[in-house]
Amino acid sequence: MPIKNILVVDDSPTERFFAVNLLTKAGYEVTTAENGEEGIAKAKAMKPDLILMDVVMPGLNGFQATRTLTRDEDTKNIPVIVCTTKGQETDKIWGLRQGAVDYLVKPLNPDELLQRIAALA
Repeated sequence: MPIKNILVVDDSPTERFFAVNLLTKAGYEVTTAENGEEGIAKAKAMKPDLILMDVVMPGLNGFQATRTLTRDEDTKNIPVIVCTTKGQETDKIWGLRQGAVDYLVKPLNPDELLQRIAALA
């Protein structure tokens, strides 16, 4: 299934701007959420083709939100790529155990991000 709509969940306005700018230039429709709770609500409402999930956020963190989304009947088929500053191998393993399909460490490399998204299509 081709990826057209991407939900970016990140509490950083700078990171959201970067992602929206990069992804819209690449031809994707992008929606944003500022935290895990909003990300889950938007994912259920809009059923995006892909979710880019930050980890360190106030309230529900990205690991918790990813686990919730990947275990919910309505959203379990939406791939999640974790995009975070948490670069330890244990963080990556934990992120993938929560149901994420991929794990990228910030600062994001624009080409690598677009390649990882294209690989899911």
